[in-house]
Amino acid sequence: MIRVYRTGCTHCEPSTVDPADWVLPADAIWIDLIDPTRDEDAAVERALGLSVPTRDEMAELEASSRVYRENGATYATADIIVHSDEPIPGVEPVTFVLTDGPLVTIRYADPRPFSMLIQKLDHEPALCASGTDMFLNLMEAVIDRASDILSKNVDRVEGIATHVFSGGRTVGFEKLIARLGQAQIANARIEQSLASLLRIFAFVGVDERVRTDEARAHLRSLGRDAESLTTHNQSAAASINFQLSAALGLINIERSSIIKIFSVAAVALLPPTLIASIYGMNFDFMPELSQRWGYPAALIAMVVSVMLPLAWFKRKGWL
Repeated sequence: MIRVYRTGCTHCEPSTVDPADWVLPADAIWIDLIDPTRDEDAAVERALGLSVPTRDEMAELEASSRVYRENGATYATADIIVHSDEPIPGVEPVTFVLTDGPLVTIRYADPRPFSMLIQKLDHEPALCASGTDMFLNLMEAVIDRASDILSKNVDRVEGIATHVFSGGRTVGFEKLIARLGQAQIANARIEQSLASLLRIFAFVGVDERVRTDEARAHLRSLGRDAESLTTHNQSAAASINFQLSAALGLINIERSSIIKIFSVAAVALLPPTLIASIYGMNFDFMPELSQRWGYPAALIAMVVSVMLPLAWFKRKGWL
């Protein structure tokens, strides 16, 4: 689908004409290609005289394939977080093409920053007067959304920490470890997104289209915000790793305690087992068997033989 945002408008207008007949409006400042067909790609290429990257080209990870200049246009592909409300968000590549005319975006998903910017433009249609303004404000929405996602992930990690260090038993730690794993994946994808944005900011910072002092200051501010979020994200990653190690350590301590209880019980029951075994022997002459006190004496000996090792373990601090 081709959507066009025109100067002074309050929304993106989806194109309803056949791609073969599509003509670029003279006052367009943003062309948004959403899951475009080959015909729609060709229509935009025809109108602007530039090539539109395919989905496979957008997914390439080489830096030279993600930021480059071609036919007078600047191409930059960023990994934008999608499905951020799910435990494990995803990332999708979005390509931004800066031209002397409108900004062109190519995407095969619907990241939240795009709708955030449209909602903002509903109230401030004069916010963006050119393709460069649109790019900078769209990047600002991406950074704001990344900040929100990072804050939610940090809150989730802190909530898990409350359970890990609550002092209770380690029952249910399997679920906590699974949640920590989800938080770690989310953390890695936030890092991936921020790294791609920093690469774009560095590349676009020397572009001749970002020529005004205000635009350059805006871009530098976005770069500082991305660096700050990266540092915060790295701190969250360290917290996740610490909590994971702590959870595994507590599980090992709990299991060691269980094994210790069984070991102590086995040692404590050895003496009464020995006594019972002795009096279970089939010998003809065992003087205690003929005495009235023989049976209670054996029981008392068994109890004493259990209590003595337990008292010894207690004194040594092993219990």
